[in-house]
Amino acid sequence: MLSHAAQEIGYGWGFGVHEALDQFGAMFGPLLMAVVLTLGQHDYTTAFAILAVPAAITLTLLGVARLAYPRPAELSSVSAEVVGDRFPRRFWIYLAAAGLVSAGFADFPIMAYHFERAGTVGATLTPVFYAAAMAVSGAGSLACGRVFDRRGLSILVPLTLLCAAYAPLAFLGGFWPVLIGVCLWGLGMGVHESIIPAAVAGMVPRSRRASAYGIFTGVYGIAWFAGSAVIGALFSVSLGAVVAFAVIVQVAAIPCLLVVRRAADGAAGGEARLQEER
Repeated sequence: MLSHAAQEIGYGWGFGVHEALDQFGAMFGPLLMAVVLTLGQHDYTTAFAILAVPAAITLTLLGVARLAYPRPAELSSVSAEVVGDRFPRRFWIYLAAAGLVSAGFADFPIMAYHFERAGTVGATLTPVFYAAAMAVSGAGSLACGRVFDRRGLSILVPLTLLCAAYAPLAFLGGFWPVLIGVCLWGLGMGVHESIIPAAVAGMVPRSRRASAYGIFTGVYGIAWFAGSAVIGALFSVSLGAVVAFAVIVQVAAIPCLLVVRRAADGAAGGEARLQEER
């Protein structure tokens, strides 16, 4: 539904705004819980009950969207669309790249466990670090979304390299390196949930987007789960092994991204020549 609506304003910006709003909630929610728990003498019943308010608002907005736009596929134009009934080869290559990136992206509870065990970040500051990561994620998704609409898939290569640096900083560094690593982790979260899925919309036929996103999200989630499980198991080996795995699998995605970028450039060139002939 989002991909159809975002076509007119740019996939990167559309998915970026969506992710920024998502991460604003992810930042505001934990902070609200912390304030309520502090003022209410750790009354978890009241803290969780307050979350019913944004939940009710969300369901109301969803109902309004359903009534106002019952057929979201009609929101997008038919120009510059990929045609056909099958997923192109570059979609599967891109899916492999996304799976590798997500496999090396540790879930935050794993990092929080390390912070507690190593004593690098106190228990009271861990939620604050998470909130900072969500703030970077939201801001980064907006900025990177704009760049994606102008530069295309080429932005994913340097962003993948940059975000892979979260692992040595978060798992091997002290307080300030950990903070930088967590912020890079947050930037990666914004990229993973905005730019990476935004690119899928331009790769597959409009009639197959729902299936494409279902496959993409399924593979992405399974790879993230499997990678986080491996990272957790590697704690019994060494922190060096944890960092090596996280960095290597993410960097391994870059050749796939380069192949997809070349394919996208070739498709764009062919489309431009077709427009000139017309």
